[in-house]
Amino acid sequence: MTLLPVLAVETVTWIKVDRPTFDLVGVVLSSLGLAGICAGVAFTLGLALGITFIVRARRASLSFSDRMSLHLLRTPPH
Repeated sequence: MTLLPVLAVETVTWIKVDRPTFDLVGVVLSSLGLAGICAGVAFTLGLALGITFIVRARRASLSFSDRMSLHLLRTPPH
């Protein structure tokens, strides 16, 4: 029995890989893009809600003093 063919097989102990790189510019730009999208959505929702409240208040057609009054002197209906 010969051990020569078994000893001649190379064993792999490590594999060379490229050094990993960190893309800081890409991370910052994607974060700014995400923040911009969130700001745009918040602005759009705020604008829509504001317009809705203004239109609803104008359709009620109450005077300013009627809207701000606490109605303390009104008597309840019988």
